This record gives sequence, structure tokens and C-alpha cells, in this order.
Amino acid sequence: MNLDPSRAAAPDDPLDDLLRALELVPGAEADTFSGPSQWMPNGRVFGGQVLAQSLVAAQRTVPAEKAVHSMHAYFLRAGRVELPVDIRVDRSHDGRSFASRRTEALQDGVPIMTTMASFQTHDTGIDHQAAMPEGLAEPESLPTMAEVLAGIEHPAAQFWAHGRPFDIRHVSSPVFLRVEGEHVAHQALWMKTVGALPDDPGVHRAALAYASDLGILEPILRRHGVALSRPGMKIASLDHAMWWHRDGRADEWLLYAMESPSAQGGRGLATGRFFDRGGRLLASVAQEGMTRVPGDEGE
Repeated sequence: MNLDPSRAAAPDDPLDDLLRALELVPGAEADTFSGPSQWMPNGRVFGGQVLAQSLVAAQRTVPAEKAVHSMHAYFLRAGRVELPVDIRVDRSHDGRSFASRRTEALQDGVPIMTTMASFQTHDTGIDHQAAMPEGLAEPESLPTMAEVLAGIEHPAAQFWAHGRPFDIRHVSSPVFLRVEGEHVAHQALWMKTVGALPDDPGVHRAALAYASDLGILEPILRRHGVALSRPGMKIASLDHAMWWHRDGRADEWLLYAMESPSAQGGRGLATGRFFDRGGRLLASVAQEGMTRVPGDEGE
């Protein structure tokens, strides 16, 4: 992990920092927007930030009665935290029930992410869902990230402990420094924002998009007993898909249940499901990432 401690420090108020990132400013041309980048200890823009900003930009061009139900994104190159993110929206389709938007996120005129998102008016129909995992520890019984990383002064550890806008608690121990327990291809996180969000459902959908990039590739590493801090390891998101099923609040406890069905060729696939505390399935996620671990190509 390449750290540059000379960069600006982590925000004093991580939730306010997230909300500022989502307050996009209209650009000089129609359907263009710009937003700030959040500080990260490695100097690279967090992918979940750009996912959320791209969704907010697309939502700005869609009638209020249409809500996002799916988004597909490609991470093209790493963004730089010292630069803002500019977003262009293409109104690909507007129908009676559905609308589609393509967005391009850029820094210095160079694309860093492209997305396609689809929106739908509220409708009724058949309804079923997968069941929420049972027998998991409640979030209040699990250590906070600050407690897990207490006493570690490394800038990345301090950021994970205090700089994130989400309170994240691993149902089993995290894989930051070591992988404890059985090497399995699944894990679960409880998470919610560190404070209350506005009641706007669009803000909660964008916050969920942001959260969907937190920890999603960890089941791949857990399966092989590889910690995130392993020297020489390279891990990066390649593409990301998300489907919103039911509205919920990102400032209340959500269970993010994840698993990895496959890893090969320096890439790994992970899927995830967000449940609210009542067991309602709010969203599903899939991401493929680059996972290059020196010396473990045969694992």
C-alpha cells in the first residue's frame, strides 16, 4: 500500500464529508456535474465514492417518480484524491415506465469510470426474496473498527478506524492484518452511517451504492488466508453491478452478506446482499476485482 502522509488528513466529520461529496455542482454544459474527492490514505479515489456520485448525477436527470433499480459500472483507472470528479450524463432512454442513463466520470478530462443505470416508476407484482442468514451475532455485540485497530498508528489503520462515514463491524474478525479462523469464501458485515442521513430516499440509495464497495472483495482473500496488508499484493475493483430491490435506510443497521464463487487468472468475483435488520432484502451486488498475490499464484 503506497501511503503519502503529506496529503491532507482524514476529515474530522466523515459523514459530513460524504454528504459534501454527494452535493454535486451543475457544470457549464447541460447534464454535467462536479463533486469533490474524499481524502484517502493511499491517494486514490475510493470507487464507492464515484459510484455514488455517478448515481446522484444520473438521478438529477430523471423524473422524481422514477427510482434506480440497477447500475453497472466499469472502473477504468485510479482517480486522484487531489482532483474533483466531473460527471457527464447521457439521457440514453426515457420511456413510460423505465429510463436509462449513461454516465462518464472524469478527472482532468480523462475517464475514470463509466456506468449505465436504469430507473423505473413504482409498480406492483409478484414478490419474493432470499432469506437473511440466521444465527449471526448482533452488531452491538461486535467490536467497532476503532476497537479492532486500537494502538495501530499507521495512517491507513487510523483512517479505517476513524475516517470512514460508515460504522462497519465484521461478524468474524477482519482480514486487514491477518486472517483468523477457517479460510472460507464468505463473510458478513454489519454497517450503517456514523450519523443520521436526510430522509431523501435518493440519498439513501446513493449511500448504499457507496457502501457496496466496502469489503466486497474480502471473501476472496479470506478464502486463501491472505491479509489486505500482505506486502506486494495488488487489489483493485474492475467492474461493479448493483440492483436495488426495496427501499431502506443506510443510517440504520444493515447486514452485508458476501461470498466469492470463483477466483482465477489474477481476478476474483464476489457477490453481496444487503438486508435490513428486519430481514428485508434491499439490494444485491456483484463485483470482479484484480487480486494479485505475489508467490501465491497456485493457491
